[in-house]
Amino acid sequence: MTVNIKIVPAAKKDAKKIAAIIRESHQDVAQRFNLTRENNPKHPSFCTQNWVLSDFQRGEEYFLYKAENTFAGCVAFEQPDPETGYLNRLSVRPPYRHRGIGAKLVRHIIGYARSKQVQIISIGIIAGHDVLKNWYTNLGFIEKETRHFEHLPFDVTYMHFEL
Repeated sequence: MTVNIKIVPAAKKDAKKIAAIIRESHQDVAQRFNLTRENNPKHPSFCTQNWVLSDFQRGEEYFLYKAENTFAGCVAFEQPDPETGYLNRLSVRPPYRHRGIGAKLVRHIIGYARSKQVQIISIGIIAGHDVLKNWYTNLGFIEKETRHFEHLPFDVTYMHFEL
């Protein structure tokens, strides 16, 4: 049996579906780091359709990972200036993890950023999430700096991928 797998651009009409994928995909992180609506209301585990619609209005682009008739994950790309791209909201639903889907979505964004002549892709992750940090390092990202923000219950580590 041939499995039809592809990464497709998302549209505003997909916002509800995207928000559900993001919420489901980040629940375990929220639990692991004790994140709640009170201490981190903007964590992806609380993502809403309106957040995603707001992202689209800002010019952020979403891509969905489709396997057969199921959306297993998503990722967003934002380009704040001609040389910089942000990889945002990388999300893989728990039943589809450990199959290389996250890496495929990251590589898709790298290729997409190249096509737009972006020089650096930047991500921000929870500083204490060593498994995720190592995963991104294995994909070629380099740890740049860790910052503290008063409104967050964790520090943020920024990583870059240079194109």
